[in-house]
Amino acid sequence: MQGTINEELALSLKGRDFLMLVDYTPEEIRYLIDLAIDLKKKQKAGEAHQLLKNKTLGMIFEKSSTRTRVSFEVGIYQLGGQGLFLSGSDLQIGRGEPIWDTAQVLSRYLDGIMIRTFEHRKVVELARGATVPVINGLTDLSHPCQALADYQTVLEHKGRLEGLKVAYVGDGNNVVHSLLMGAAKLGMNMSVATPEGYEPDADIIKQTMSTAAETGSIIQIGRDPKEAIADADVIYTDVWASMGQEAEQKERELAFAAFQVNEALTKYAKKDYLFMHCLPAHRGEEVSEGVIDGANSVIFDQAENRLHAQKAIMAAIMS
Repeated sequence: MQGTINEELALSLKGRDFLMLVDYTPEEIRYLIDLAIDLKKKQKAGEAHQLLKNKTLGMIFEKSSTRTRVSFEVGIYQLGGQGLFLSGSDLQIGRGEPIWDTAQVLSRYLDGIMIRTFEHRKVVELARGATVPVINGLTDLSHPCQALADYQTVLEHKGRLEGLKVAYVGDGNNVVHSLLMGAAKLGMNMSVATPEGYEPDADIIKQTMSTAAETGSIIQIGRDPKEAIADADVIYTDVWASMGQEAEQKERELAFAAFQVNEALTKYAKKDYLFMHCLPAHRGEEVSEGVIDGANSVIFDQAENRLHAQKAIMAAIMS
């Protein structure tokens, strides 16, 4: 029976875009996580898994990247395909060509497109115009690849997802948006603490609460880091000023001064909590060195799992 269910899920994913986790059912998300774990085992064992032999992935980058570029490029190679790095400044899209036209042209050459950009509307418009699957490598609104890798990491360390509590302290940005939706879809509980004026997007909160009502997840959005972290299984934070917000750095440092994840704050979590950060990190700013480099930190497991989670996404939708 399980095999039949997995076959049905696999078929349901073929040719799909991967833009936001809200577009996927809890079963589909868990299928992708399980596939990522399986592909990771195969890679570690040296087993061939060329599920995308001779396939090509175009990778559009309008934001600089370390983990996204390397993990996608290595991932498509390990799956038997080839990745093409496409700088936004080098493409005609950077000179004003309509996104629809770019999507139509690239679809004639490629088997899939990944884009890492600023405005979320761009990835949506690209997906509307493309006739091949489009993957959201990051936008200012959403970072679904990161969340998928994060929950893979939690599952590997904790052995389960349902019922665990994730605490996020910091800016209500694209990362927390995807974490919230993923938590609600997977039956996890999540508490978010942000300074006033830096809350997650209102529509994302509304979508998350609606999903949580169906899955039984408990989602809380507040201001108190201690309350958010109380009895947490996972503590997560991110930089206070993301790419494109550099001019706000000093202002944000003042607003977030009481939101650093440090040893005093983590005492409120469970002793075996996992510390997570999507990287790059600013040690001594959003997180203390003792926490990010401490025994509870799994930041490099997260970074590694970007490779495996994205391989699962590509294998599922591009095969």
